[in-house]
Amino acid sequence: MSSGAVADREAITAAFDAVDAALDTVAGLDFDALTTPEWLALLERCERVRRRIPTPEHQLINNLTRQASPEDLGGKLSHAIADRTLISRAEASRRINEAADLGPRHGLTGEPLAPVLASTAKAQRAGKLGSGHIAVIRRFCHQLPSWVDQPSRDQAEADLAATGTQYRPEQLAGFADKIADCINPDGNYTDEDRARRRGLILGKQGDDGMSKLSGWLTPEARATLEAVWAKLATPGMANPTDDTAFVDGPPSHDAIERDTRSPAQRQHDGLNAAMRAVLASGKVGQHNGLPASIIVTTTLAELQAATGNGLTGGGSLVPMSDVIRLARHAHHYLAIFDNGKPIGLYHTKRLASPGQRIVLYAKDRGCSSPGCDVPSYLCEVHHVDEYANCGQSHIDNLAFACGPHHRLLKPGGWTTRKRANGDTEWLPPPHLDRGQPRTNGFHHPEKLLRDGHEDDNGEDGDLEI
Repeated sequence: MSSGAVADREAITAAFDAVDAALDTVAGLDFDALTTPEWLALLERCERVRRRIPTPEHQLINNLTRQASPEDLGGKLSHAIADRTLISRAEASRRINEAADLGPRHGLTGEPLAPVLASTAKAQRAGKLGSGHIAVIRRFCHQLPSWVDQPSRDQAEADLAATGTQYRPEQLAGFADKIADCINPDGNYTDEDRARRRGLILGKQGDDGMSKLSGWLTPEARATLEAVWAKLATPGMANPTDDTAFVDGPPSHDAIERDTRSPAQRQHDGLNAAMRAVLASGKVGQHNGLPASIIVTTTLAELQAATGNGLTGGGSLVPMSDVIRLARHAHHYLAIFDNGKPIGLYHTKRLASPGQRIVLYAKDRGCSSPGCDVPSYLCEVHHVDEYANCGQSHIDNLAFACGPHHRLLKPGGWTTRKRANGDTEWLPPPHLDRGQPRTNGFHHPEKLLRDGHEDDNGEDGDLEI
């Protein structure tokens, strides 16, 4: 290692130490004696400092994107950043995408290039644009039609960056809409432009179990949905309050008369009926070795009492009344456990049997990697002791792992082993070991409510909350 490289490392460390020391000093100050104008002025300076912090982050993230290997990161870059900095993976992905637009770049031959949004990056470095402004500008630039030439894009971006230094983000959004109308007054977007924007987002379940659906449909998807609603969302159709809901043929006059649902409620029920018909048709095929279907796990006691919730393979909670209603049209399977451990299901083939997958739905409920929230539907079956070593697929040697985490398991990388209590333990490679949790309790919140739990060796221990 050259003396210059050592000096650079020392200078970087010293600079960050100076930032920490300065923040310690500022955090220890007493501002009580100042006046209202002085408080506001210092708040403005705090905001300017906050806006400048992402500038070095962009370079660090782009260096990782360009040079770090998945083995060094222990997986995807967004996962590595989220785990190391303890931010959400969504926030890590946002920062990676922002760094791609605002951070320094390099050409194919290594020559330095200006940021994609050069004017915005310059204003951010000066502390003149905040995260809200940058979100507006990036959204504007990414939604421009593909036929807009680069000089026009650069000029529009520079205008918005300059305007953003004088206005709040919501005001800047209005300017962005005006500029978009000027550049593309006829709104002639291509299929490629529409495809970029398409997407649906299913929000988290609320306390009442309801979920918000939002997003953008392509013209084709909208036309398809309109046809479904024209049939199933009219008064009297697919009404869940009817003993036998009408889904084929016209509804009776009585069914129409007693239908008190709003148009939005009818559209919800029509979409639900259409999706259930698709699943019931059997034409969707198989998913991870099982026919595409709704898989719900619950306890026999809750089912008999008709109380509580069932848990789907997608990680959703379903009230027992809905579980019972769904079960009227379902094939039922019984997974039997002995003191919390599945009764032996042995299999000589490498691929897990349908019965073993069903047991894993009930046992693991999702990816077994620590902190992973990926539900069972999206997981693969992993042999804790590699199949090449044991030659059999025993249920007590299987666990769920999502695709990204499953790919981390390799010689010299992450490994797994079973604890005495049946939990799957994930062991990091030495260079990534920072004392992180090694089992996943995300899918088993009920364990936190017990008076005792099993410690690392599978023995009973005390749990303090």
